[in-house]
Amino acid sequence: MLVFIAVLMWSTGGVLIKLTSLDAFQLTFFRSFLAAVTVLILTRRSGLRLDLYGIVTSLIYATLLILFVWATKHTTAANAIFLQYTAPIYILILGPFVIGERFHWRDLITIIFCITGMAMFFVGKLEVSDYWGNIAALASGIFLGLYIMLLRHPRAAGTNAVIAVIYGNFLLALVTLPSGIGVFTTISLRDLALVSVLGIFQIGLSYILFIKGVTTGTRPLDASIIGFFEPILNPVWVFLFYGEQPSGWAMVGGLVIVATVLCHTLVQYRARLSEGAYPVTEPPAAPGGLT
Repeated sequence: MLVFIAVLMWSTGGVLIKLTSLDAFQLTFFRSFLAAVTVLILTRRSGLRLDLYGIVTSLIYATLLILFVWATKHTTAANAIFLQYTAPIYILILGPFVIGERFHWRDLITIIFCITGMAMFFVGKLEVSDYWGNIAALASGIFLGLYIMLLRHPRAAGTNAVIAVIYGNFLLALVTLPSGIGVFTTISLRDLALVSVLGIFQIGLSYILFIKGVTTGTRPLDASIIGFFEPILNPVWVFLFYGEQPSGWAMVGGLVIVATVLCHTLVQYRARLSEGAYPVTEPPAAPGGLT
């Protein structure tokens, strides 16, 4: 439920971004800075120590965000979203080596159905000509998969689980600082309100919930599969608040993903219950304020 609530909050990003008049880099500066400050305030009691693990995860987190922003500037939004959501594939392949996650055929079948549903969202929209943008979007999916896996890595034990969100967003804010400074004195109250919601809730609080969900029981692969709800809900909010109607293919694809994720979740819980209990691991320090 924590992961799903986080994904629900992530899904509001599309409509909120459409409602702002800021460009991608101006928006990224304000959103990242406010997200970092929010998470810092709420989890400061869990510590801010930055070791090698924290540095690596912060760089991975910042890189996946930068790659996604760069991809949206150099390819279509459909390509960027679709290719980033190949992350579960990398978790399925690399999970046994990075975090010792067992391979299950049911996971592979679930991913195939989810990606098929995702493809339906973008019928007639995916393009192969935007070469470098597509590579950046694909790379953002790889880094997203790595980041989710590292949340359950043994080296995460004893650290503030959201440390990468704090330092990664501060790093991203630093990179986009020139764009932010350019509109610092001219930003409208409407845009300021929108980027505040994006930074505090859509990124800051959502990542605290997502990370707590992953570090206290949800498998990284399951978390990434639940993440498929984001591209489903994104056009729903855009339709409700912006008037942009999704295609018939998108609605069919959404039903495929919802049905697949629900079936996978039920099978997964049944499989774990048949084993006697959920496997218990030593999780990293839970984000402060939510313990």
